[in-house]
Amino acid sequence: MSLERPPGFGYLGVTLSRMRRALAALAVTAAVAMVTACVEPSAAHTQAVATTGFSDTAETVMGTLTAPPSARFLARIRAGKMGGVVLLGNGWLSQSTAAAVTAKLQQAACTRSEPLLIAVDQEGGVVRRLFWAPPTQAPADMSSAADAHAQAAGTAASLRSVGIDVDFAPVVDTPSSANSFLGSRAFSRTLSRNATMAQAFVDGLQASGIAATAKHFPGLGLASGNTDHGRIVIRAAAWKLRQGLLPFESAIKAGVKLVMLSTAVYPNLDPSRKPAAFSSKIIGILRQTLGFTGVTVTDSLTAPAADRIPHTATRAMLAGSDLLIFGAEGASERGYATLLADAPEMPRLRARITLAAARVRALKAWLATHGGPSCTTG
Repeated sequence: MSLERPPGFGYLGVTLSRMRRALAALAVTAAVAMVTACVEPSAAHTQAVATTGFSDTAETVMGTLTAPPSARFLARIRAGKMGGVVLLGNGWLSQSTAAAVTAKLQQAACTRSEPLLIAVDQEGGVVRRLFWAPPTQAPADMSSAADAHAQAAGTAASLRSVGIDVDFAPVVDTPSSANSFLGSRAFSRTLSRNATMAQAFVDGLQASGIAATAKHFPGLGLASGNTDHGRIVIRAAAWKLRQGLLPFESAIKAGVKLVMLSTAVYPNLDPSRKPAAFSSKIIGILRQTLGFTGVTVTDSLTAPAADRIPHTATRAMLAGSDLLIFGAEGASERGYATLLADAPEMPRLRARITLAAARVRALKAWLATHGGPSCTTG
């Protein structure tokens, strides 16, 4: 889009009315420039973009790694196409490998003078990407709030030692049955205990400079199965679901930096039957009722309920999801491309991307002031 310079400046004989028209035109030009700067530029304008930092779009879509990064993956970072990376998969992230991988990732990012967010699921028990690091106990085996805090503090030290700054933990869902698919991933089957343990785990991580994530909002305790394996519909009454929010409320009061949104469907919270990560009604409960102001991150958008939704990334972003994650890098690339393609014709999407990116950058700023990665030299 071409932005013309407004006429009427540069000579003394300009009339007052022309000056007013010129000033109005400048205001419009500035507003348009601010909006268009919030999304990835079109090919015709690519050369005009500075190579400092990441675009708003890139800040909101995490790349996905299940092995050491390829040359192409690192090139995408240097090109500014992702502002964060999630490390998935078990068994490959030895201590030396994890440190080497994150160093390569940040070296690529720092060619743009801005570090990446690097995240991992390190819950303890069956979900423990860094097999050598705490938590050494599954959440269900943590005996007290003090134990949960100590386990989280140990986790934070290990993550920090290998350059990881976000933990997608703790699980604060409250299972209704001993047969829940969550198993030992949940602290207990009691709301009040889970609220206490959630606060302790969040405090243990964040006091040591690692951002914690309360998941999976608004709760998977009543789910019949794992959302990673099928489309899950939780038909519990709204009052029952709201009752289960207590541990999330506790984590938010503790200052948790991220909340992960479920991809289950909750028809009694949103009759449209959109999965939580795509539901402005459910995200509204998190924002307006519980007062959460941090980053909302999706559960994997390659999960069956999410993957079936056209323009997946766009729909999640419009609903209020700030940070989008995918179970495979190809899907992550497609999500990024979808946002780029849809944004020029959708002012509301551009505004949402701008707000989401601002929250992600605020998280990066918090991490930098708590010993996290930076791209400073000297």
